[in-house]
Amino acid sequence: MADVAAPSLPSTGRTAHSHRTPAHRRKAGRVSNVVLLLFAACFVLPLAWLVSASLNADATYELTAPSTLTLDNFGAILNAQQTFLPLLNSFLLATGSALVTVTAAVLAAYPLSRYQLRFKRPFMYTVLFGTCLPITAIMVPVYSLFVQLNLLDSLGGTIFFMGATFLPIAIWMTKNFMDSVPVSLEEAAWIDGASSMKALFYVVLPLMRPGLAVVFIFVFLEGWGNFFVPFILLFAESKQPASVSIFRFFDQYGGVAYGELAAFSILYSLPVIVLYIATRAMGGSFAISGAMKG
Repeated sequence: MADVAAPSLPSTGRTAHSHRTPAHRRKAGRVSNVVLLLFAACFVLPLAWLVSASLNADATYELTAPSTLTLDNFGAILNAQQTFLPLLNSFLLATGSALVTVTAAVLAAYPLSRYQLRFKRPFMYTVLFGTCLPITAIMVPVYSLFVQLNLLDSLGGTIFFMGATFLPIAIWMTKNFMDSVPVSLEEAAWIDGASSMKALFYVVLPLMRPGLAVVFIFVFLEGWGNFFVPFILLFAESKQPASVSIFRFFDQYGGVAYGELAAFSILYSLPVIVLYIATRAMGGSFAISGAMKG
């Protein structure tokens, strides 16, 4: 019996394409590296200016190497009125707003995560819309409300308002973390006689502490760098945070104390750097492995 030749398949050109792929990948890699280097330069150059100007007694807006290194700029700003008090006010505003936001976000996210509510989807869409609302769009009615309630130039009132502005995104983040905690753990607590609030505080929250830390740090950093809200609602220099008091290095004639400004900016950035390192040390994962058996 004669052998029947198998029908030949049409060539698709994949072989030629596979030969071109490594060269294309190398070219794309070089282009992406150049783009990343350009982006890195946009961040490295201002940081280099900060370090150089803070150690230069004759600092200007230009990036130049100091002829002699000096710490006079740091010595000029290390006083209570110019640095320590504004940094303390920033810490109070950021920490207070973060505590208010995390507390309210936990109480709001719990029913959204655990119960099938009738208006759950429209409410979540409303919260999502709140994350996109610019703060400048509501400052006029907020200012009028603060005038009526006699809360202008009040750290407490500013803390609560800043906490409310961060609440929508905090609710979304907290709900996502809370969804990762199995409901079966709460059901076991309910069988033992625990109420919903006890199950929340003694079962759910301990298991989502890394997630709460992420939300707290996120809100803290937002509050630490917030300029517009304290600038509008706080008048006394003794209550203004560092984000507002940085204007003291600019005089009314257009002059700028560049060296002192750079030194103050470095001190102002230290808490952000510390929190970034702490966040990296925590890792990006949120896991509760080992909480369930079997």
